Amino acid sequence: MKDICISFGGVHAVDHAYVDLYPGEVVGLLGHNGAGKSTLIKILSGAYRPDSGEIRIDGKPATINSPRDARSYNIETIYQTLALADNLDAASNLFLGRELVTPLGFVDDDRMEAETRKIMSRLNPNFKKFKVPVKALSGGQRQSVAIARAVYFNARILIMDEPTAALGVHETQMVGELIQELKRQGLGIFLISHDIEDVFELCDRLTVMKNGRVVGTARTEDVTKDEVLGMIILGKCPPGAKPGPGAMAEDLEAA
Repeated sequence: MKDICISFGGVHAVDHAYVDLYPGEVVGLLGHNGAGKSTLIKILSGAYRPDSGEIRIDGKPATINSPRDARSYNIETIYQTLALADNLDAASNLFLGRELVTPLGFVDDDRMEAETRKIMSRLNPNFKKFKVPVKALSGGQRQSVAIARAVYFNARILIMDEPTAALGVHETQMVGELIQELKRQGLGIFLISHDIEDVFELCDRLTVMKNGRVVGTARTEDVTKDEVLGMIILGKCPPGAKPGPGAMAEDLEAA
C-alpha cells in the first residue's frame, strides 16, 4: 500500500501512508485509537475506498473497491468481533454464505464437516467440538474457527484485528501457535494490536501510525519496547526504524 490517503469530513484519517507485507511474514500495526491503522487496513479489506494512493499485489496494481474485490485477491479479514453465527456449529460457520451442496442442490452437511475436520487438523489438532454451536466454544477455539474459514478459502493475505483481545493466557498462546502455523504455510499477516508484548512475540516487523501518518517501520529485533512506545506516544522514529514518508517531511520542516 503506497501513498494511501483518505479523509472524513476534512480530517485526514490516513495521510500518505505506506506499508508492505511479504509471504510468511507477520507485520504488526500499532498506534493509539484514531492513529489510522484500522482505517488503513479497511482500505485493503475493501470496506473503504481511498481518496488516492496505490495498492499492489505481486507487484501489480490491484483495484479493491469492495470486500468482494478483496476476496478475489485472496485477502481475508478476521475482525475482533469474529463475525461468527453463535447458533451454528464450526462447519456451518466455516462455509457460511459459501455452502457446499450436493448434485441435487441440497446443503451437504457431511462434506462440510469432513472439510472442517481436515482444515482443523492442520491448524488446531486439539479442536474436537465440531457438533456444538460456536457460542459454547472458548475464545481461542472461536478464533480457530474464524482463522480456518479464512485459510480454507485460500487466503494469502490475512488481516487480524486484535486477535488476542479478551483472551486468557492459554488461549492467547493457542492463537499465537495458529499464527506461527499460518506463517509456515506462507501467508502474509497484518496484525492490528494495542499490545506491545503480543507484537514482539508474534511479529517479524512492526509499523507505527500516529495522526494518520506512518511514524516508522522496523524489524522487531532492531528496536526496543521503549522505543516503540516512543513511536506510539511521541511520534519519534528511533535509529533502528525506517521513518515513514510523512514523518520524514515533518522532520525536514522542523529542521
